[in-house]
Amino acid sequence: MHDERLDRLADLLLNYSLKLKSGDLFEINGGVIAKPLIKSLLRRAHKIGAVPYIKLGDDELSRLFFGFIDPAHPEKSKPAIDAQLEWENKYWDHMVAHVDIGVDENDAELSAVDTRALTYYREQRRALRDRIIDERRWVYLHYPTMADAQKAGMCYDDFYEFFLSAALVDYEKMARDMEPLVELMEKTDTVRLVGPGTDLTFSIRNIPVVPCHGELNIPDGEVYTAPVRDSASGVVQYNTPAMRYGKKFDNPRLVFRNGHIDEASCDGDSAGFNEMLDADEGARYLGEFAIGVNNAVTRSIGNTLYDEKIGGSFHLTPGCAYADAFNGNKSQLHLDIVCIQTKAFGGGEIWFDGKLIRKNGVFLPESLQGLNP
Repeated sequence: MHDERLDRLADLLLNYSLKLKSGDLFEINGGVIAKPLIKSLLRRAHKIGAVPYIKLGDDELSRLFFGFIDPAHPEKSKPAIDAQLEWENKYWDHMVAHVDIGVDENDAELSAVDTRALTYYREQRRALRDRIIDERRWVYLHYPTMADAQKAGMCYDDFYEFFLSAALVDYEKMARDMEPLVELMEKTDTVRLVGPGTDLTFSIRNIPVVPCHGELNIPDGEVYTAPVRDSASGVVQYNTPAMRYGKKFDNPRLVFRNGHIDEASCDGDSAGFNEMLDADEGARYLGEFAIGVNNAVTRSIGNTLYDEKIGGSFHLTPGCAYADAFNGNKSQLHLDIVCIQTKAFGGGEIWFDGKLIRKNGVFLPESLQGLNP
């Protein structure tokens, strides 16, 4: 049976997020399991007059793809990667936008790929990745799968309903409610984060502040900026896992000095966690600080796209800064790690220039009340 809410979601993606017009050539990138949404996107694109190009992917095929890279001598694969990049750059000359639909049937699939191969491949593609992100309109979402539901500890039907409730919030109202927070952050110099195992200060002075209300991610709901590169001092203890390359790092803890991550640990594979942070110089500096405000998302489900939007959370991200909130830090890594500060998860506080702004996930200033549950 066709779910008309997918048509509403397709309208949101193509009209509100991407603002497509007649004649626009754009990419729909997803997996076969997302076919119900892709069909809705095609129908809505035809009504607009936009021209879709469909690219389908698969976790197992992605894993096998990396077999052409010798982890011990990845540089030998450079001619092949360069040829691929030449073709892809010509392809993106013509694309004005893209809808990226993540489909996780096994989010540990890439754990079988040597990290050295993945790191080298991502480094070679960094310029193209920056071009796609910084110079093209895009929106990213995850289509619900059985694997996602299992990871979240939910039956599939409940997870599917959760997906749609989180995705189809009133983003125009959210945008209005975010305005006072953006204005406040733009005036702020020093941020202090306090909570169980956490006492960290950093500056966001003169770094642009960006509200996210459905134009880049679905579900959405965050306001982000970036710490001044060398300003972070103290410790942050996260209470959700870091997820990367199909690997999971539980309860990450980072210790900063002059902006640099001097110590990094987690439950389990601390060596693997540190290896990831040693990918390049920028990986041990912060590239993003964001506050989550989507109150339809209340707990971690092990998917960063959702978790970073949790109402009452923040995320503090080692690695590359976004171009629109740039602090000078560049890296192949952008590792969003989330800390939930609601009472149910131990509480916590956010201070701006010595003033308590949020306590236990609830904003205190009257101007920010619209962002509370």
